[in-house]
Amino acid sequence: MKFDTPLVTGRLIQRYKRFLCDVAVDGGGTITATCPNTGSMKGLTTPGARVWLSQSDSPTRKYRHTWEMIETDLGAGPVIVGINTNHPNALVSEAISAGKVAGLTGYAGLRREVKYGVNSRIDILLEDAARPACYVEIKNVHLMRDAGLAEFPDSVTARGAKHLVELAAMVEEGNRAVMVFLVQRGDATGFKLARDVDPAYGRAYDAAVKAGVEAMALRCRLTASGIEVETAIPILG
Repeated sequence: MKFDTPLVTGRLIQRYKRFLCDVAVDGGGTITATCPNTGSMKGLTTPGARVWLSQSDSPTRKYRHTWEMIETDLGAGPVIVGINTNHPNALVSEAISAGKVAGLTGYAGLRREVKYGVNSRIDILLEDAARPACYVEIKNVHLMRDAGLAEFPDSVTARGAKHLVELAAMVEEGNRAVMVFLVQRGDATGFKLARDVDPAYGRAYDAAVKAGVEAMALRCRLTASGIEVETAIPILG
């Protein structure tokens, strides 16, 4: 995924009201931008951190800019972290179509945001006449408390637990279901559940895996030009 226009750079002043942030722009001035992330963003809201914003020319938008990435450092050097939760579906779809996701290749059709379950939409539905449909749920991951180890979730997510239950139901019906954790940071060498943050999600995950839901973690490569899925990393617990 390439950014349509060059990103605006600056320093974070504050994130507030969940959906807004103020940024001191390089070269002078302050911008209020949309924050496309409803989570807690633990460790990713430090005032003064370097950030990147995309910009839109849409006349209907109240705020022209969108917060895309932030720079953070856990002691091993600075790394760019993607915070925009609107990107993971497109990123994974792009990677699957390019044959870059082992185990999710060879399907004849790929559809996004397909209704299923109890008033839900599956992020990606892979279909092929020669095999069962594959339901792919995607979660954005950016939490890291120990160097190299990405974690999810960063806050309680009842909705996320509901999705796991619905994936298990798809398996029971004879389909395939895959939970994809998309890590939008390049310093992750492994992934695990943040069970202390949301124990209920951890229990739902364990039940889903026991029911036959598959899981994988994919790490992204991020630059000021764009974001792409780079490689799979191990799930460690």
